[in-house]
This record gives sequence, structure tokens and C-alpha cells, in this order.
Amino acid sequence: MTSTLLQGISELVTNDPALGATPLGLITDAGLVLQDGRVVWVGAGRSAPAADSAVDLGGRAVLPGWVDSHSHVVYAGDRSAEFAARMAGQPYRAGGMRVTIEATRAVDDQTLLRTARRHRAEMLLGGTTCAETKTGYGLTVHDERRAAATARAAGFDEITYLGAHVVPAEYAKDPDGYVDLVCGPMLDAVAGDVGWVDVFCEDGAFDEAQSRRVLAAGQRKGLGLRVHGNQLGPGPGVRIAVDLGAASVDHCTYLTPADMDLLAVSSTVATLLPACDLSTRQQAAPGRALLDAGARVALASNCNPGSSYTSSMNLVVALAVLQCGLSTTEAVHAATAGGAAALRRTDVGHLAPGARADIHVLDAPSHAYLAYRVGMPLTYRVFRHGEAVPAPRS
Repeated sequence: MTSTLLQGISELVTNDPALGATPLGLITDAGLVLQDGRVVWVGAGRSAPAADSAVDLGGRAVLPGWVDSHSHVVYAGDRSAEFAARMAGQPYRAGGMRVTIEATRAVDDQTLLRTARRHRAEMLLGGTTCAETKTGYGLTVHDERRAAATARAAGFDEITYLGAHVVPAEYAKDPDGYVDLVCGPMLDAVAGDVGWVDVFCEDGAFDEAQSRRVLAAGQRKGLGLRVHGNQLGPGPGVRIAVDLGAASVDHCTYLTPADMDLLAVSSTVATLLPACDLSTRQQAAPGRALLDAGARVALASNCNPGSSYTSSMNLVVALAVLQCGLSTTEAVHAATAGGAAALRRTDVGHLAPGARADIHVLDAPSHAYLAYRVGMPLTYRVFRHGEAVPAPRS
């Protein structure tokens, strides 16, 4: 085993208040030692221990790698025409994803995997060192099984079963029959490759009774629970998630005061997807109000071909600051430690000793630049499991 010292760090975000100032555990003029894929030492640069090698980061800020706890990148096809129509005034509805379902069912396995790998590589180059993705664009037993296997082969850290994404056309007259399939043969087919079950609890997708059935079936299989909720309007998503102890409820665009109170006294994380709200021209999620109420907040990309086709967590952080009312400190925390909490992981989202050595180096002296210089290419270097991520070949 060899050790590496990262030095010349203007500002180190540890997310451990015991190590430094503010909830980010900020250490200025810092050093960081990595060994065997883990962080083994953090502190003032002048006190750094000897290491086998050293990397001078030239006065740049260092953050934990982004933890993107919500994406949908196992798919085929293109929905740019739908996006253009939406920008011309047509409303976003859940049924638009049926175009992606048709394309995904029709594509060969190699193309599906190539697309998933391309998006995972793109995420990593943007500083996302821990990423979740979902099934949900196949919606047959065969296609959901291969979506889960594709996500595994593409290297995603966490995989979620989303057979309950929307009712496919062939079950339009028998939605409860489709829920039977989701809770039975389809769940059995994917269970070995996934760790989570999710449901889109929304008008045009699944109602409360159907959502509870799906989550209960997944729970019986030993899967963790997640909920798509309160995206298109007020609804039961938050209440269901809290009732069942779900790890997260995602979107949270339309919340009542009662929803916020429930989240504040629960272990369920409110995951905000501000790039999706921007792309669908909806109101910004009430991030400020959630934090003020005492809820735990995460940020994620919701990268998908229909409503949020970006994997840039740098952008997501900036939007959370500029549109959702978070401070720069709160936004960075939500995109790192918050994402880890939404996935119930303790190894990522922080840089205290013992953490996975997932590191995002900014080409800037402070994390505040993510919103201050919004849209600029601020990712300078990325390490995952202590290994530098190579730049793509030209």
C-alpha cells in the first residue's frame, strides 16, 4: 500500500464539524492523505505527515465527490423534440416517457450498455463519484431485468427498481393488473441486481393505494424504499414516504406545511431536483422552507432524457442557491452529505478519516464559486477510491 498527500488546498470541505468550521467542517490551507482507497488523515497542510507521494493542487478547493442519489440513464432514444415543444408552451406530463419506453424496448443490449456507460463516465468527469440510477424505461419483465443488469455493468454504485414508473400502453385499461406484475414476476426478476424500490406517486402514474402496494412488495424483498412524490402538484407522496420510513422522497416541488412538518420529524430525506424544475418550467422546490423547518435535504441531478437531461451536479448546486434559497454551504452539503444520507451510506459524502477517498477538486479557491461563477467549467480534477480519474482521450 502506498500513500498520497494532497497539498496546496486552499479550502477543504470535510463535512465533519468536529474537524473544522461551519457544518462543512472547513479547513483552510489544508492537507489530505489517501491510502488504499481511503482518507487516512486530514488537517492543516503544515502539519501533514510524510507520504509516499505528493500532489500540489495549487491553492484550489477540495470537496467530497458529489453523491447523485437520483438519475435515470438506462434508456434509449431521444426526446429533444418534446423538450422544444415544452419550451414553446406545452405542459410537462408523466406520459411523455412512453416515447423512451418504446425506444428502450427496441434497442439491443450493447447499445443500451454503451449509453449507460457514457453517462456514468460523464458524471464521474463532473465530480460525481457516487451515483444512483434506476430501471423504469422497459416495463416488461425482460426489459426491467436487463435494465438492472445494465446499470450494474455500467458501474453504478446504487441501483433502484422503478417498474412503477408509469403504466405502459398495453396495460392502459388494467392498471391494477400492471401493479400485480410490478409486485410479482417483475420484482422477482430484478431483485438480485437492485438495492431499492421506487414508485412514481403522481397523477398520471400511480395513486396512493398502488404506491403502497409496490413499496410493501419491495420491502418484503429486503429492498430500501424511495418515492417520487409531489412533483406535479400536492399529493400523498411525502406522507407515504414518511409513513413507511423511506430513505428519501424525491422532487418535493409542491409541499404543504404539513408535508414539511412530517419531513422535519422523520428520517426521510427530501431530495430536490432543481434542474428538473427549471427544465419543466415549474416553480422552484421550497428548499429554504424545508431547511428552516428542520428537514434533511439532498440535491440530485434527475438526469433523464425527458425532463432533466443534465448530469452536472455543479449546475444543480448553483440552481439550489440561485432558485431554491439555499446558501452555498447548504447546497454543497446537500449534494454530498445529503446525497449520502438519501442513499443511507456512511462511506461517501464526507472526507473524514475512514471515508472513501472520493475527491472533487475545483479550479477555484472556494466552494462558493460553484454558484458565483455559474455555468463555468470548475471541475479541475477528480479522484475515486483514491485513484485519479483520467481525462477523456481527444
